[in-house]
Amino acid sequence: MKYPYKNEFSINLVEWYHNEKRDLPWRRTNDPYKIWVSEVMLQQTRVDTVIPYYNRFLEKYPTLQSLAYAPQEELLKMWEGLGYYSRARNLQSGVREVVEKYNAQVPTNRHDISKLKGVGPYTAGAILSIAFNKPEHAVDGNVMRVLSRVLHIKEDIALSKTKKIFEEAVTELIDQNDPGAFNQGLMDLGAQICTPTSPKCLLCPVREYCIAFEEGHPEELPIKSKKTKSKTIQYDVFIVKNYEGKYLLEKRPDEGLLASMWQFPMIEKTTKGPSCNTFEVLKTNYEVPFKDDIGEQLLKFKHIFSHLTWEMECYLVEADQVDIQKENIGFFTLEEIARLPMSVPMQKVLNILK
Repeated sequence: MKYPYKNEFSINLVEWYHNEKRDLPWRRTNDPYKIWVSEVMLQQTRVDTVIPYYNRFLEKYPTLQSLAYAPQEELLKMWEGLGYYSRARNLQSGVREVVEKYNAQVPTNRHDISKLKGVGPYTAGAILSIAFNKPEHAVDGNVMRVLSRVLHIKEDIALSKTKKIFEEAVTELIDQNDPGAFNQGLMDLGAQICTPTSPKCLLCPVREYCIAFEEGHPEELPIKSKKTKSKTIQYDVFIVKNYEGKYLLEKRPDEGLLASMWQFPMIEKTTKGPSCNTFEVLKTNYEVPFKDDIGEQLLKFKHIFSHLTWEMECYLVEADQVDIQKENIGFFTLEEIARLPMSVPMQKVLNILK
């Protein structure tokens, strides 16, 4: 890729980053483990949301070794509310591999670091450039948006094959002496200045080298095709309370969405409104002596994942049984429930009970 302002672009971007960078806790360290944690938490999550989680997480798990062998239920509880819980499990698996295979030393080359569980091309490049000062690309949505405008790249960024174009562009442009600042500068530029709508071009440190700005239509880039329509599933959620004041919970499977998280029983609906069908399924599946009728509706809400929407109607149900003899299912007090990892939609239900 021939770009006449390669050096000027790089120099101005790095200088701007050093002068204007946000004061974030993961920017006060060169520890590859701590940078790794931050990059995983920042996936699909806002910076302001991540900061308190990051600080608490590293207070609990200050070293690779402390995270590697932490109980998974404890780990998920620490991650509770951040969402995308597979990130936490993959992070722990990758960290454990570093401890066992690499003597607790994070690999310093893309080949080895990319083999670690949960470490994709972006995370690998971020760790290598920021922690080890390696001139490696780290391309995310912010970077593709900035460079699509600067270099006038019109390929569809929703297509996985397009990312290769931007990785090659970063490799061509990156500051060899300060690659961490270059990559973080691109990220910050996309997050703060070169935003998806109404980019603040007059504040941009590299607008003189931006082809889209020169041509007067930066907001038309990047080209991004629309995602497929999100799927919606309707559930009845049953808050089953026994006469001791305990509530029935079950643990989700070890694989898949919200793996290993605890939840109130939820059954997919086939009809609208309080469903006799789902109540019968509840009685059959859990073999608990319930009262004959569904109780009052406590809560109705939607929870939107990146690819999926849950529409949830939550009903109180009374049961006579004190305990239940099944693996990964049982009655718990509110105090016990507070120590279990639960997803955001289940936390909403729990807050009603509290």
